[in-house]
Amino acid sequence: METRKPLVQSPNGAVDLSNEEIARYSRHLIMPEVALDGQKKLKQARVLTIGAGGLGAPLAMYLAAAGVGTLGIVDFDVVDESNLQRQIIHGTSDVGRPKMESARDRIKDINPNVNVEGFEEPLSSENALDIFKDFDIIVDGTDNFPTRYLVNDASVLSGKPNVYGSIFRFEGQASVFYAEEGPCYRCLYPEPPPPGLVPSCAEGGVLGILPAAIGTIQATETVKLILGIGDPLIGRLLLYDALGMSFREMKLRKDPNCPVCGENPTVTELIDYQEFCGIPQAQAAESVDELPEITVRELKEKLDAGEEVAVLDVREPHEYEVANLEAQGAKLIPLGDLPNRLSELNQNDEVAVYCKTGGRSAKAVKILQDAGFGNVYNVEGGITAWSEEIDPSVPRY
Repeated sequence: METRKPLVQSPNGAVDLSNEEIARYSRHLIMPEVALDGQKKLKQARVLTIGAGGLGAPLAMYLAAAGVGTLGIVDFDVVDESNLQRQIIHGTSDVGRPKMESARDRIKDINPNVNVEGFEEPLSSENALDIFKDFDIIVDGTDNFPTRYLVNDASVLSGKPNVYGSIFRFEGQASVFYAEEGPCYRCLYPEPPPPGLVPSCAEGGVLGILPAAIGTIQATETVKLILGIGDPLIGRLLLYDALGMSFREMKLRKDPNCPVCGENPTVTELIDYQEFCGIPQAQAAESVDELPEITVRELKEKLDAGEEVAVLDVREPHEYEVANLEAQGAKLIPLGDLPNRLSELNQNDEVAVYCKTGGRSAKAVKILQDAGFGNVYNVEGGITAWSEEIDPSVPRY
């Protein structure tokens, strides 16, 4: 078993285990790689998890069970029914509660010896360094690119390892980005993808079991770093394919020209990550103003008044089967098929385009505008808003 410098030094008597803790961690204590000294390191460790969602749920639960003394959690969301398929730290009775409260209660039930420090606020360039400074290891459970780059840069500037994980549909990735010993996230992905190119889990879906596989890998890497044992995923990217039940590994190298951890870094303070991953906020607002939109209530009023409005659904057929506006005369043309099926629509019609929440339909509106459709609107909030505000009998997924 390879031994390396642990991130948490031996307590040297400063930390003791109670008889109850010795009984609780007995299966660790009989392992020479952990033993009493290692369990004390775990108790002394301070780990910050970003998010209490799909990845944050299993990793926080297992870190708590392992005896990590202090768990910090950054999350300002509330529990939604759609979370329960994968975010196992929350239960049905927690729907509507802040995820922070739900996660804290579950962790305390798993292990009352763990101290939970909650940060019920968005992680930002203004607070990240201040939050990170009191923790040994940062574990990234985020699901969006601006926060992912923020976590990376703040970890590099703080000198902390960033235990990374990401998931989508049936695939996941994991690594340990630690600039003092290897590459950072920007060495692998110097630039974010164009906005909208990579769909979110809310748009593309995720196998409910997948976060458990990646989250437990992140928890394992975190414990290894604390104890200083094994070969961590520094300089390696682990790729998991659930459908093929296969793991692949990519070797990563530190980029000497990396703007954050390279030889001549140009990013020496945290930046505006929304702007870095997309377009300036002022331009974004301007673009939204230029896009014709209609609310679900306005659409309902038009339909009830008998106005001729063509309702276009640009989701996928399997989504249409779950929930649709067929009763409103909706026509299904998936976004990917739309450029080749424009002849099925009348350019003179007033067209209201919807998807699940409004992202894909906005792209469809642009396609229609470019094709000469002059009276086309994006339905704000999509079918989700229709279910919430107009007709609760339409399933919300």
